[in-house]
Amino acid sequence: MASSFGAAQVLVASNRGPVSYEVREDGSLHAKRGGGGLVSGLSAIGPDAGALWVCSALGDGDREAVRRGVGEDGVRMLDVPADVHADAYNGIANSVLWFVHHMLYQTPLEPVFDAEFRRQWASYEAYNRAFAEALAEEAAEGAAAIVQDYHLTLVPGMLRELRPDLRIGHFSHTPWAPVDYFRLLPDDIAEQVLRGMLGADRLGFLTRRWADAFTACCDAVVGGLGGTEIGVHGLGADADFLRARSHEADVEERMAVLREEIGTAPDGGARRTIVRVDRTELSKNIVRGLLAYRELLAGRPEWRERVVHVAFAYPSRQDLAVYRDYTAEVERVARSVNDEFGTAGWTPVVLNLKDDFARSLAAYRLADVALVNPVRDGMNLVAKEAPLVSDAGCVLVLSREAGAYEELGEDAVVVNPYDVSGTADALHEALGLPAGERAERSKRLAAAGTALPPARWFLEQLEALRG
Repeated sequence: MASSFGAAQVLVASNRGPVSYEVREDGSLHAKRGGGGLVSGLSAIGPDAGALWVCSALGDGDREAVRRGVGEDGVRMLDVPADVHADAYNGIANSVLWFVHHMLYQTPLEPVFDAEFRRQWASYEAYNRAFAEALAEEAAEGAAAIVQDYHLTLVPGMLRELRPDLRIGHFSHTPWAPVDYFRLLPDDIAEQVLRGMLGADRLGFLTRRWADAFTACCDAVVGGLGGTEIGVHGLGADADFLRARSHEADVEERMAVLREEIGTAPDGGARRTIVRVDRTELSKNIVRGLLAYRELLAGRPEWRERVVHVAFAYPSRQDLAVYRDYTAEVERVARSVNDEFGTAGWTPVVLNLKDDFARSLAAYRLADVALVNPVRDGMNLVAKEAPLVSDAGCVLVLSREAGAYEELGEDAVVVNPYDVSGTADALHEALGLPAGERAERSKRLAAAGTALPPARWFLEQLEALRG
């Protein structure tokens, strides 16, 4: 009798896939391919490995592609109803689970787990079930399936029930909340999330700290890990790609524009640059970074007209009001610093809100100091990329709450992300480091930050899962 199983030997499941579609004016579909660690990892296993990526249709173009039967080899896009996806993605994943793991709630007022939350949670369950069913349908007997992130915490448990023969992994790209904070969730929901995750044979985390926090939650809520293995895989930067990409013509063009915006000091010398590249994500702590820069200029007048803060804050989740408000506050504070300290020949903060990867690389190359001060971050690849790409070497001012701190803390200037005065002092220290020490630190940071590049990061998980 023929097997009713699918043919895929290696499956990846994530909310966002490697391709997206837009409908052009003439009605044709245009495909845009993405990058990142998963794309590198899947390509590294070779075209004959029987790999399949299961992802969600995220917009009208994606849904139209599914309806027309248009697709890429090795990709299955799920047309989850738009209202179900919105509830699951914005209502639960980004407004509840993300907030819990990044400890972002203003607890006197939030969270409020009411009937509306329960309605949205039902959509989150339906969304996860759609992935579990697709994976179950597509996987060959004994295949390996690696599920990605907080959007899909219930999939491993659901998939285990449907296909006990599979090797199932899950990887968390965020921090994991400590027990007391995780238990803000209703008791039954906290248990459901953990039991969903524990349906996997193996769970991966970016740092030992996040893995230990998950284990502590399991001990407190469900009595332990059962037979699930825990692994730590600290995703690194892709050195070969970044070094090559950062010297292409469009990056050189943007460097010229940035140099003009930065200008020269009154004595004709080069101005120092403090660079940050972030999404306007609540956890990235952009506002406190700007306040620290203001305090640097106020308390250390010798830096006025001699330094520029190049701040790239790219829009994120602008369909959520709290993110729109945060972006507006970033703009307001940047403007106030320029109003307070700027002169005819010096703009203290060069702020950009439009996403531009080539410009980000140009800023990395020009950086004397990279400011990475999140209140909490699963890893933060900017901390690993900037020292690698910087032409003359840059000093990394790094929050101890970034996952990258575990690997990079020894060679960074470390800050408490809530301490604005301490961050101002750290910026002063970083700006004053001699060029030789800066270059040496940068070299060591680049080596540590590229120790587990994306392809190897993925293959390491796959090998561990297959045992």
